[in-house]
Amino acid sequence: MTEKHSFGVEPISCHSFSQNRQQLAISHNDNDVNIYSKSGKFWAVSGKLKEHGQRVTGIDWAPKTNVIVTCAADRNAYVWKLVKDEWVPTLVILRINRAATCNKFAVGSGARLISICYFEEENNWWVSKHIKKPIRSTITRVFSAYVKEVEPKPSSTSWGPKMTFGNLMKEFSSGGGGWVHCVSFSDSGEKLAWVGHDSSIAIVDAANDCALSVIKGNFLPFYGITWITENSMVAVGFDCSPKLFSHAGGEIKFVHDLDVPKQADESKMTAMSRFKNLDKKGTAGGDTLTTLKTQHQNTIMQVSVYEGSKAKTTKIATSGIDGQLIIWDLKTLESSMAGLKIA
Repeated sequence: MTEKHSFGVEPISCHSFSQNRQQLAISHNDNDVNIYSKSGKFWAVSGKLKEHGQRVTGIDWAPKTNVIVTCAADRNAYVWKLVKDEWVPTLVILRINRAATCNKFAVGSGARLISICYFEEENNWWVSKHIKKPIRSTITRVFSAYVKEVEPKPSSTSWGPKMTFGNLMKEFSSGGGGWVHCVSFSDSGEKLAWVGHDSSIAIVDAANDCALSVIKGNFLPFYGITWITENSMVAVGFDCSPKLFSHAGGEIKFVHDLDVPKQADESKMTAMSRFKNLDKKGTAGGDTLTTLKTQHQNTIMQVSVYEGSKAKTTKIATSGIDGQLIIWDLKTLESSMAGLKIA
């Protein structure tokens, strides 16, 4: 059901897989990015990206071009290209004065602006355009990132007809006041989900007149979210367990935890084991007070699609502060857990 990989005691702040899933880029909450290559069931370091001066905050590995993009608190972003078995960096001109916090096709920063990065073939460098509209940490906004220099003119979408660069298409608030940690579009692009520090999950359905749905439960705050079908998503965070949610009929519902701890069989513990535990740990049970029953032993920082697509995901990967990366087989989990149904 799960495949666990330990990368030491240092936290994993972000990760990204290569297209064939045989290589993995990880940042251990510092200014380096380690490249791991898979050999059988194990991962071994095959390279290191050393250019950033402060903590790396985002990694993305392009599946088609095989280049890696990294950004960090040093206000820089780099595009890494593999040349003769060596990763060669190219600095992206971001023109920001605060820490870069995330990157896909865009780089967000503490400067409250968005750098839309693209490659200028004529000058052979990476440059950026800025979206400088008012940005607030508790508001989710959809902007047009159309860059006429590198892509054809787009048609109108469900988010709005005007697609000029930097145009504010829509803006939303979940109403709770918690700052937004992560956003994710569904495979069709018609639904947008985000998680906030107020333990909320919010979804907007552009095809349904941008109807907003919000759920808040007895959860600890979430840190990441991804769609696994057009109507299901997995959220992760401070609860240390991935949680499955569904969205249908304008309503978000909690479906099931993907990590259901097994109860330890105390009947198999010998009298000698009980006395040893009392002597060493102050308890007769086998578990210490600091051991969680979940597979992740600390906050999960990121969840990503490992196998399949957002239209139909078969496996997801999670990484966290405990230094572990876990691959979850959704098909096996669905067949083995009562009440777990992925719509």
